[in-house]
Amino acid sequence: MSLQGTHWQDGWWSAARRVDSPNHGPRPEGTEVTLALIHSISLPPGSYGGDSIERLFTNTLDWDAHPYFQQIRGLEVSSHFVVRRDGELLQFVPTARRAWHAGRSAWRGRENCNDYSIGIELEGLEGERFEPSQYERLAELLHALARQHPLRDVAGHEHVAPGRKLDPGAGFEWVRLQSLTEWPDRYFPKGVLASR
Repeated sequence: MSLQGTHWQDGWWSAARRVDSPNHGPRPEGTEVTLALIHSISLPPGSYGGDSIERLFTNTLDWDAHPYFQQIRGLEVSSHFVVRRDGELLQFVPTARRAWHAGRSAWRGRENCNDYSIGIELEGLEGERFEPSQYERLAELLHALARQHPLRDVAGHEHVAPGRKLDPGAGFEWVRLQSLTEWPDRYFPKGVLASR
């Protein structure tokens, strides 16, 4: 895959459309970013397109625009990146900053995943399938991130918050992602590549 012509500046990747979120903070001093954390999101659930995700991450969502939004009223969250169904890439938080995406979480015995991870949301519904263009863009993004940070793990929200979160869910094809990245099996959660 070609990343030619793209560049990083102050933690922002030129291949993504920049949408600044206020929902972020500093990482703990000296913390390396080693985990790419995959989520899924659609607002309202199962509805694609529109600007509801952008509005949620920028604290401008009209809570009265849909009945579901009452369940998340006042929520202040973000991720570093969102990959839309058509492969469009949005970035909300620079990678050196701590986005608010994982919540209570732990990976390989280490708690507080927000401290050392990059949050990547795929537009989709947990358990359902994602589009080929999303996998392609995600693989490109992971390669670009690996040039900026010492990534050595890729996991889903369901792996770092088991029992609390289910995304990206059974519809996410870990084998496809591993094939596109050509990264070693050890980068991925145990068991997700078993269907090869």
